[in-house]
Amino acid sequence: MIVGDARDAARRWVVEEAAGLPGFRGAFLHGSTNWLPEGAVLPATSDVDVMVVLEDPESSARPGKFRYLGALLEVSYLPDEQFRSPETILGLPELAGSFRTPGIISDPSGRLAELQRAVSGEYAQRRWVRKRCEGVRGKIFRHLRSLDGRAPFHDGVTAWLFATGNTANVLLAAGLKNPTVRRRYEAVRELLAEYGRPDFHESLLDLLGCARMSRERTGRHLASLADAFDAAKTVVETPFFFAADISDVGRPVAIDGSRELIEHGLHREAVFWIVATYARCQKVLHHDAPPETKEAFDPGFRCLLADLGITSFGDLERRGERVEAFLPRLWEVAEAIMADNRSIEG
Repeated sequence: MIVGDARDAARRWVVEEAAGLPGFRGAFLHGSTNWLPEGAVLPATSDVDVMVVLEDPESSARPGKFRYLGALLEVSYLPDEQFRSPETILGLPELAGSFRTPGIISDPSGRLAELQRAVSGEYAQRRWVRKRCEGVRGKIFRHLRSLDGRAPFHDGVTAWLFATGNTANVLLAAGLKNPTVRRRYEAVRELLAEYGRPDFHESLLDLLGCARMSRERTGRHLASLADAFDAAKTVVETPFFFAADISDVGRPVAIDGSRELIEHGLHREAVFWIVATYARCQKVLHHDAPPETKEAFDPGFRCLLADLGITSFGDLERRGERVEAFLPRLWEVAEAIMADNRSIEG
């Protein structure tokens, strides 16, 4: 599908479905499609993120991931209070990129367009770039602080994983790149090569624990994950935030997207999303599957983590300490990228 056609499908869904929601304030495109030209081909392993602004997001059930007019849409709801000022958006790494170019789908009051114009004018200013980098660094600390030995192991893995994975997004924010989710290690690899620091990419992969993982081994872990995914999607009932991703419609992104990276020689960069998806499947199985099904897929998850050097909650804590100790080096590289980036103003 062409990016322009996918965007048109998103616009039509907003007009026909979202605009009638209680407290509807507008909607805009989010994520990787905002960084692609209209005529580009949207990979089958990518979705179109749509953010719907509501007065009270809790009043309506989040649709999640679904197909509409041939496009795979991922719809989320955001509170109207987040869109009070350009300064609020400029400082948010997860939102500012969506306002750097026109991507608004619906805007009854005209306020989103007004915010977009203001944000796009200041997006590349150094103070905002640094603030967004600091915002991602803050997320790292929050994930580390959320590690809890009383929680299920898969939840601890998720906390450690996203603390570790956000090291890539600090650098992407510094480079004015899309702080993507699934393909962050591929994107930061390209960024660091651009700035003559491919060595630091190896450091990021080492922090994750996959710097020496082979393509064959990664492929085996993906095959194990695919089995767990297919089991989890048949039993999921608990309304987790990501529940719609563990489904037939979400499989191209969750499984095929990782396979695509492996086939392109980016097997180490695929590990982040393999672990993230496996932990989500474990969470689904933990809550919604019978005991024998849970037990059947735990060894595959543990084997993947063992290859990353993690066999216990104590390992997660130690690896979290490594992430925290790594942050000064990370910040030095982020500062160097900001200093060398000619697109940054001021």
